[in-house]
Amino acid sequence: MQTINERVAALRQWMAGQGAKAFITPSTDPHQGEYVPNHWKGRAWISGFTGSAGTAVVTAGAAALWTDNRYFLQAAEQLAGTSFTLMKLGLEGTPSIGQWLGATLEAGSVVGVDAKCWPLASLADLRGELGRAGIALRDVGDPYEAIWANRPALPDNPVEVHPLEFAGESARSKIGRIRSQLTGSLLISALDEVAWTLNLRGSDVEYNPVFVSYLLITPQSATLFINPAKLTPQVADYLSGEGVDMAPYEQAPLELRTDETPVRLMKCLKNDTEIQGYRSAMVRDGVAMVKWMKWVVPAVADGGQTELSLSAKLAALRAEQPLFRGLSFGSIMGYGAHAAIVHYEPMPETDIPVEPRGLLLIDSGGQYSDGTTDITRTIPLGPLTEEERQDYTLVLRGFIDLGRAVFPRGTYGSQLDVLARAAMWQRGTNYLHGTGHGVGSYLNVHEGPHQFRMNHMPTRLLPGMTITDEPGIYIAGSHGVRHENTMLVVPHSEGRTFGPYYTFEHLTLCPIPTAAIVREMLTGEEAEWFNQYQQTVCDRLSPHLDEEHRQWLRQMTQPI
Repeated sequence: MQTINERVAALRQWMAGQGAKAFITPSTDPHQGEYVPNHWKGRAWISGFTGSAGTAVVTAGAAALWTDNRYFLQAAEQLAGTSFTLMKLGLEGTPSIGQWLGATLEAGSVVGVDAKCWPLASLADLRGELGRAGIALRDVGDPYEAIWANRPALPDNPVEVHPLEFAGESARSKIGRIRSQLTGSLLISALDEVAWTLNLRGSDVEYNPVFVSYLLITPQSATLFINPAKLTPQVADYLSGEGVDMAPYEQAPLELRTDETPVRLMKCLKNDTEIQGYRSAMVRDGVAMVKWMKWVVPAVADGGQTELSLSAKLAALRAEQPLFRGLSFGSIMGYGAHAAIVHYEPMPETDIPVEPRGLLLIDSGGQYSDGTTDITRTIPLGPLTEEERQDYTLVLRGFIDLGRAVFPRGTYGSQLDVLARAAMWQRGTNYLHGTGHGVGSYLNVHEGPHQFRMNHMPTRLLPGMTITDEPGIYIAGSHGVRHENTMLVVPHSEGRTFGPYYTFEHLTLCPIPTAAIVREMLTGEEAEWFNQYQQTVCDRLSPHLDEEHRQWLRQMTQPI
């Protein structure tokens, strides 16, 4: 097996043959997915960094990798011993890729990319930035076809129909709505948008029920470009019945691709059927979480548990639930210092014993036929330091203050983000990741375009959108805390002026442990909201639990 440095050497040799002085490998694929099929994981292969977000740049004499704060610790560990330098996005002094290449390469140099794997706007921005340094950007194709031995093939897993009882609207109807917003033809390349439009699901990307394809919608027709081996006769008949033609994947007219489609916003406005599906899925997911939470503290006290064993137990409890289809992402199960690594996922080489003290952070979710879940709980396992208790409570304050917000029509998520951070800021503490993202309906767990984050995201919050509420505090080498619910934007009132006003329905149903809370740090309104949420969890989940678990849940949700 080649080392990372040997792979970089092979890429440099290929670059020389193309007349390129550098090559940039993003984390995306031709469908601009956050999570991609193994075939397109060239950035991970060339650098060794396996996080979902990052860009690798290789020149004749240097190599660097850019990633965001979620992955600083992970990237530093995985890049150690390679020729890659870690570039920390968002920190003062970190150059952009264009700035770094402008300072590294001579004027007149050519930088190569595989243009299929880049958003058009990003390519234009990079071309302009490099052009100011006298450097050209050129599409040189895919180097990994030549240098990646035993590269995984494109997946050929079968596609299945997502029933109308869960989708709530036919594919024919969705295509008609999309067509009504078009002035010409539209090539949809985002895999979750194709899946949503056609009410189809697949298994080509781990955790995300999507399939490799393109969908062309014109004023007169709709054509799915896909490997025909993926279509059973039943699915082919279904597509024909919905007015959709089929053609080979390779024949997709990529010259029609675009960065934005009307589908992106349509998909995140959930219909009544999808909303009810979320509510039902959250009950089943909450039952699995309650069973796990009741089990975990005594299991850790008995000894012999590790991060991986705790993660496997939760996955098994979810798998017992009706309509379960799999996990919605790789479970984050971080104990102690590992919880300070924002996207830590235990592996055999990183797995550690879990002891009856300190904090355990679990961020996980399930895919169900009627909904997708995403939840984080931080579990006190025994004695805590005062710092751990205060951080636990600070994060809880931010979680509550954002989660009970009331706001007028026209509000952006970035305008509400400060609610999750204000209590932390007063104590000189912050986190650098976004505070919330949309969640798909038996689709990708990360869904845009709306978000909570400090930088402006130009999408207003509207009823029918799902969005997570997940502030956190991460103290490197010590501990991490995050609380997270998935919420639904719902109407609140007409208001006195400039209404209507909206608020959030918390879809997630799972108790929040109270043992770590510093009660005097919460305001009266925050404590009241918290107690009401805990009571709602108890009321909604108790009918689905046996008496032993009901008693445990009643005790866990006693008012503070």
